[in-house]
Formats: sequence, C-alpha cells, structure tokens
Amino acid sequence: MSRQLTKQEIHNLAMNVVGKDLENKSYEFIAVNSQLKRNPQFVCIDKNSIRYFVIVKVGPISEFAMEFDVIWMETFKNHARINDAKVLFAGVGIGSKVDKTRFPNLNEEYLLQYEGLQLLDVELN
Repeated sequence: MSRQLTKQEIHNLAMNVVGKDLENKSYEFIAVNSQLKRNPQFVCIDKNSIRYFVIVKVGPISEFAMEFDVIWMETFKNHARINDAKVLFAGVGIGSKVDKTRFPNLNEEYLLQYEGLQLLDVELN
C-alpha cells in the first residue's frame, strides 16, 4: 500500500531537483541544509568565487510561478548582504500524475514544475 510523502520527503525531492541544476551550472557546494523551514538550503560559490544563498520553496503545481513572502525575503536579503552573498530563489512545484493538485504518494510517478533559479537583487532599494 502506498503512503503519502511527508513534508520532509517532498522538500528533499525539490532539493534534489535544485541541487542537480546547481551542479549542472558548475556551482560548488559549501553547505547543504535539508531541514524544513531552515534557510538557506544551499550555500555555494560560482566559478568566480561569488557566494550564493539558495532558497528552495516547494508547493503544488500551479498555473502561476511560485511566490515567496516578500517581507520575509527582505530580511533574508539583508542577511545575505551582511555575509557578502547573493540570493537565488528556486520554486519547485510537485504534483501527482493522477491529480496534479496533490502531492504524489511514495513510489508514484509525479509531475514537476521548475522554472530554474531566480536571482534576487540584494542591493538596498
């Protein structure tokens, strides 16, 4: 019998998608944090040794791009400025192949919505 994936398992699935994208773009990982509600999920550097904090947010598949809390993100961008880092946001939609509005069960095929990494400006407005 198949069971629902836990929030942590869904989050880990999204992190795998983003991690592979970062690897394909030749980022080097400094730290990885897969705990729920702990940010950033990835700290990495590019080939020019520029540091990036990567935020991964997972949700159900939708017609719209994944959004983030703008007020919270301003606080996080301030944290990045203090640490001389840039911020990348990665929204990942995951849905069951049977019903894209719900998350898949364990060992069930799934649909993926991932539009890549989004660079967020950390400069003061």
